[in-house]
Amino acid sequence: MKKLFFTIGIFIGFVFASSAQNISPNAIGFRTGDNDGFSNEISYQRKMSDNNRLELDLGFRDNKNYDTWKLSGVYQWVFNLDGSINWYAGFGAGIGSWDNKTLDALDDGLFVNANGNIGIEYNFEIPLLISLDFRPEFGIVNDFGNNDLDLDIALGLRYQF
Repeated sequence: MKKLFFTIGIFIGFVFASSAQNISPNAIGFRTGDNDGFSNEISYQRKMSDNNRLELDLGFRDNKNYDTWKLSGVYQWVFNLDGSINWYAGFGAGIGSWDNKTLDALDDGLFVNANGNIGIEYNFEIPLLISLDFRPEFGIVNDFGNNDLDLDIALGLRYQF
């Protein structure tokens, strides 16, 4: 009887271990898309639990019209689709600042937004993670852009360690 319980326990443990997400403790890289000019962001992901992580993205833009920066944080739930393919969803917030350089406009300040996030990723055998995600951002305070809703689609490439 003890052998039967031991065998069942080992089998159940194997099933749960084989279906668990393979989230790396840390990943750093780039996220590139288009959302009010923050087309390139430095991206960092930190594992929080077996199927949750925190993503922080820092973007800058400097051109003839604006100097801007934005820091976004997103808490994500990660779900395995098949082997090395995961999908994820989450929510978060962002804060940033812009400075209008044109002489005919006095448009600058601090902005705060809330955002959602949904995406798909592929975890290579080497420590490389590639992702494609959609992140709607809702302006809460002093929205930077033309309206209160910005839709961001981005490609991410991160080194896992």
